Amino acid sequence: MNPHCTPAVRTTRSLLGYGVVAGPLFVVVALAQALTRDGFDLSKHAWSLLANGELGWIQITNFILTGLMTLAAAVGLRRALMSGRGRTWAPLLIAIYGLSVIGAGFFRADPAQGFPVGTPETTTISWHGMLHFMVGGVGFLCLIAACFVLASRFAGDGRHGLAWFSRITGVVFLAGFAGIASGSHGPTTLAFVAAVLTTWAWMTTVSVHLYRTAA
Repeated sequence: MNPHCTPAVRTTRSLLGYGVVAGPLFVVVALAQALTRDGFDLSKHAWSLLANGELGWIQITNFILTGLMTLAAAVGLRRALMSGRGRTWAPLLIAIYGLSVIGAGFFRADPAQGFPVGTPETTTISWHGMLHFMVGGVGFLCLIAACFVLASRFAGDGRHGLAWFSRITGVVFLAGFAGIASGSHGPTTLAFVAAVLTTWAWMTTVSVHLYRTAA
């Protein structure tokens, strides 16, 4: 038995493990639906719309489980960053993002743009649809901020590759969020999907790094 792998280290690694699998889980479940559900168009529809219709419970569950995993990863991040720059803010910002993902599941986006099939292109925004946008916006901004906070931390630790990956992720997601918030579709929607994929890849990479270095 490794004498350095104490119960505390095992707990930290277990929590960070959720950060490793959260992104792949979310992406696989969402993409599987996007590619198979009748009427869904990846170049037009946001993944949040998958929470509607008879099979909407799948995406709602996806949001809630992924959010809970992100919260667990934030706790692991706090335990792994034992001191130094970003120890307080990075876990807090990622925890808020996790809560926003959970909120996106509870506050369902409104049917829109012809999805589910039969929905008008333009619909009235409900109270839960408005809350979906609000919690999503807060969570996205916190995640972007977390990217730059951890970029500063990694740069100070000499982890220049992780630092640049964090900065690029923050910029890419900020641009994707700004584009989708403008109401544009087509290339903008696909660009936002790419930004989401980049962000989850970043979360997995950071969690793997901290898992390996946890002590």
